[in-house]
Amino acid sequence: MSRKQHTRNASGPQGPSQRQLRAGELIRHALVDVLRENAIHDEALLGVSITVTEVRLSPDLRHAVCFVEPLGAGVKTAETAGQESVIIKALNTHAKFLRGQLGRLIDMKYTPDLKFRHDESFEAASYMDRLMDDPRIRADLERPESDDEGQA
Repeated sequence: MSRKQHTRNASGPQGPSQRQLRAGELIRHALVDVLRENAIHDEALLGVSITVTEVRLSPDLRHAVCFVEPLGAGVKTAETAGQESVIIKALNTHAKFLRGQLGRLIDMKYTPDLKFRHDESFEAASYMDRLMDDPRIRADLERPESDDEGQA
């Protein structure tokens, strides 16, 4: 007689647990404090303000993906415009140093390994704004609904 193994994700993929979300916010706030101190000495990060928008943790809380956005990255006239990949590469280069600094600020059993990625959500929101400003889309949005109901 075979026994069916019970798995936690039997119903399919689920979102992060409360524990992952809480630990992610703890790490995000601590990482902001570390980056604010400007303890990293790197040409690519000199004078750059970095926004940590989200930290996603693995279920075992040992690996963290940190989504960051350099301040002014979306503005073409800003100093950081077009430099996102260089800044992300510099952060990933100094990830072990940042992890060590983070370990002093957070109270967790393990300090997670850090991996930095550029947050694309700002670009997606900008794209949606441009779509909503398109006259063809605006015409569809402003069309009165009473015309559709009267013809049925």
